[in-house]
Amino acid sequence: MALSFTCYASLITKSQDQLNYSKYNGVEKVKSIIKKTVIPSVSCSPVESLQKGNWVKLICGASFEDLVDIRNLSLVYTLAGVDCIDCAAEASVVNAVNEGIEAARALVPIRRPWVMISVNDDEDLHFRKAEFDPDDCPQDCTRPCEKVCPANAILQKGGVLAERCYGCGRCLPVCPYDKIRAITYVRDVTATAELLERDDVDAIEIHTSGREPSVFKELWSGLGNSTTNLKLIAVSFPDLRDSTISAMKAMYAIMEANIQCFNLWQLDGRPMSGDIGRGATRNAIAFARKLASAGDKPKGFLQLAGGTNDHTVEGLKKEGLFQMTTVHEASRYETIPSSLHSPNALIAGVAFGGYARKIVGRVLSSVHSHHGLARVEDFPEQLLQAIIESLALVGTVKCYNIQKPST
Repeated sequence: MALSFTCYASLITKSQDQLNYSKYNGVEKVKSIIKKTVIPSVSCSPVESLQKGNWVKLICGASFEDLVDIRNLSLVYTLAGVDCIDCAAEASVVNAVNEGIEAARALVPIRRPWVMISVNDDEDLHFRKAEFDPDDCPQDCTRPCEKVCPANAILQKGGVLAERCYGCGRCLPVCPYDKIRAITYVRDVTATAELLERDDVDAIEIHTSGREPSVFKELWSGLGNSTTNLKLIAVSFPDLRDSTISAMKAMYAIMEANIQCFNLWQLDGRPMSGDIGRGATRNAIAFARKLASAGDKPKGFLQLAGGTNDHTVEGLKKEGLFQMTTVHEASRYETIPSSLHSPNALIAGVAFGGYARKIVGRVLSSVHSHHGLARVEDFPEQLLQAIIESLALVGTVKCYNIQKPST
C-alpha cells in the first residue's frame, strides 16, 4: 500500500505561528490533513493479517499504566494500522486504550484493532515495578538509574513513578548503593475474568515461564467461561531450549477443550530490549527459526516479541521466515531452506513494545513538557510527526511504501 507524505511535508515545515490553532480548529485541521493524505484506512481484518503474515501488535506494557501516554499511543498506532493493542489488565488502562482507538477513528474511518489484556500465571519480568526510597539515597549519588530508565519513570528528586515503570530492570544493576528493589505481582484472576466480559476487550495474553503446567492450569481454570467470546488467546513464553515443544503441548492440552477462537504463541526472545539496538532482535529471530521448523508443535499462529524493532523484519527475511512480496525482494537474501517452504514456517507477525513506545514517546514527551497532560490530536504538528514514526515501524511488517517528507 503506497503512502504519500506530501501533505505531511508541507504541514511540518510550516512555522509554529501557522499551527497556533485553537483547540477546536486544531482538531479539525488534523482531520482535514489526514483525510487528504493516504493514511492506511485498513480494510484487512486482524485475522487476515495473521493469515497473511503481516500482523502487527503494539505492546503498551503489561505493567505500564500511564493513562495519558497509553491513550495517545493507542491513537497514533491505530492510525498506523496495527491489528492489536496489548495493555495491562486494569479497567482504567483498557478504558484509555479504547478512548485512543475511538479518537483515531473519529479522525479517519479506520477499522478497530483488537484490544488485548496481559496477565501472568506466576512471577514474570513483565509484571514487576522498581522501587526505592529517595530519602535513603546519598546526596552525592550521580543517579545512574535516571540515565538508564527508558520510561522516564525515575524522578530527579524522588523515587519511581509506579505508573510509568514497566519492569525492564535496567536500573537494578547500576545503582551503586544497591538501594533499588523489584516488586513482583500476579494479576488477580477474578478481576481478569471480569475484564474479559467487557465488549471492548477482544483478546488475552498469558505470560508464563512454561515450566510449571500446574500454575498455568490454575490460571486457566480460574478464567472459566470468561474466554468464550474472545477473538484470540495468546500465550507468551521464553525459549525453553529442548523442552519448548513439550511445554507448548502441555499448555495447549490444558486450553484445548475451552478454546473457541484463534490461538497464538508469542515467542519472547529477549524481553523488553527492542529499544537497545539492532542486536536485541537476534534472540527473537533465532527462537522463531527454531519454532518455525519444528513439525510437531501444537496448532496456533507464531508471533515474535522481545527485542523487536525496525531491524526485525530484515532479520526474518534473511532467515526465510518472512513472506516475500516480490521475486526481486527475495533475491536479495540467502537461499530459503527447503524445510521452511511450508505454510507452517511463516511467522504470523511481530509485536513491538519498547521500541514502538520510544519512537513515538519522543514526540509525546515534547507535548507533555510544553502543555502538560494533553491529547496529542490537539497539536497537529506533533500528531503528524508521531504518525510518521509509527508508520515507518508498522510499515516494515505491513510493507507500506513510505516516502518520508524531504527536509
